[in-house]
Amino acid sequence: MSIWGKILGGAAGFTLGGPLGALVGAVTGHAVDRHTDGGNDSNGGDPTQSVAFTIGVIALSAKMARADGVVKRVEVNTFKRLFQVPPEELDHVGRVFDLARRSTHGFEVYARQIAALFEDRHAVLEELLDSLLAIAEADDELHEVEAGYLREVARIFGFGDADFDRILAGHHIAGTPDENDPYHLLGVTRADPDDAIKAAHRRLVREHHPDRLIAQGMPQEFIDLTTRKVAAINAAYDRIQQDRVRA
Repeated sequence: MSIWGKILGGAAGFTLGGPLGALVGAVTGHAVDRHTDGGNDSNGGDPTQSVAFTIGVIALSAKMARADGVVKRVEVNTFKRLFQVPPEELDHVGRVFDLARRSTHGFEVYARQIAALFEDRHAVLEELLDSLLAIAEADDELHEVEAGYLREVARIFGFGDADFDRILAGHHIAGTPDENDPYHLLGVTRADPDDAIKAAHRRLVREHHPDRLIAQGMPQEFIDLTTRKVAAINAAYDRIQQDRVRA
């Protein structure tokens, strides 16, 4: 069953609980207010984690749009393209988006629940943050309000400023610091030895391997995004290797 079918099935919402579960319940016509931490089972058979990831992307995208003051068509189209939303499910996704945008909950409430659900899986949280960045950069520009919003989400997820800058570097947004610096994308410096750079590359590729992330709760529908991220990591490492051979 696709992630959208799992969401509309509603059962995962009851397991999920909290503000994210309430969104699932609202869109499926059920009230979900039973508190639960959702568990930390990384078994791919448990739909709770993948539903939490997807609803989290929608909810935090909605709050980002509210902070920015406008929902841009290009951002909507980017969401549909990146996350493979079937045409028959668009109305339901739109309903979750509108419910989250109008909710009295601040974005921090959603971000904290997501952080708690994936507290031991920072690579999954990084992919979720990458998802939000992909939507924000759809118009080829990261606005100051969006950048501040995403940096605060990253902080709640447990990422420091250096981590956020490394994640941001992978998006090559015009005008952002070190947008074309492969060292920054790997989280290393030009002063680091070859062994340290190789180790950083291997760690990032291992952490963001699609199969590993799906086993940890990232839905199959988001596979294109992580595939692009691994490609960017490999390309950055190749550039560093070529630069060092020429040096």
